[in-house]
Amino acid sequence: MKKRATKLLLLAAIIGFSACSKDKDEKGGVFQGPQVAFHGGKAHSFVQVGKDGKPEKMGISINDQAWNNLPVGGDQGHNHANSVTLPLHAKAELVTPFKHIGLDWNPAGHEPENVYTKPHFDFHFYMISEAERLAIPPYETNAAGFDNLPDAAFLPATYIAPPGGVPQMGKHWLDATAPELNGSAFTETFIYGSYDGKVNFLEPMVTKAFIEQSNLFERAIPQPQKFKVAGFYPTKMKIARVGTSREVTLENFVYREASN
Repeated sequence: MKKRATKLLLLAAIIGFSACSKDKDEKGGVFQGPQVAFHGGKAHSFVQVGKDGKPEKMGISINDQAWNNLPVGGDQGHNHANSVTLPLHAKAELVTPFKHIGLDWNPAGHEPENVYTKPHFDFHFYMISEAERLAIPPYETNAAGFDNLPDAAFLPATYIAPPGGVPQMGKHWLDATAPELNGSAFTETFIYGSYDGKVNFLEPMVTKAFIEQSNLFERAIPQPQKFKVAGFYPTKMKIARVGTSREVTLENFVYREASN
């Protein structure tokens, strides 16, 4: 009986240890958001988390079927037919300040003329809920909300705010040192967004041609001095060809303390 009891206790300990090890391992991995239909193909969000529970990368994947069926031409500006919301896996909201992603295809670009009027994507990584975003009105309806700017320390030092703002998005802040604002052609840039005094999104904006030329590209993300909400924030943006899809990711997350 003693031997049998000892064996049972040993077996229970092994099972318990295995369960603990499995729980630890399950902290890490790639967690994919739901597939979303996009121009005859699919797109989805994903987050990669290390075994220590910290985010390593977050991004968007667009498969070739969608990519090869993107509409061309048409009017400039944001068109809801070319915009989809990519929900995040619950894990992403636990380890980052982001709530959802907006995938926006601009087949004829948008203003300002001769700067961003090239076929390009706006990848909006929102730090507000979709309901909050959809409630952002046109500029003419609530100019005060758009013109209530965050303190300068919550934005990179070189960023400037053009007048106006975009409904269901916010005010778009541009890097004054970006090549396309200094005589060079637009290929890729990084934008910050705000509304009613708070930074509400980060946005890589990249031409279709540049993504197609970039099997692997990375750049630093300009950083502010302060962050309103404590959490892990990205310091790099990458573009990569992965299998039969193209990915745009935010990476090299660093923990930031909250500031007033």
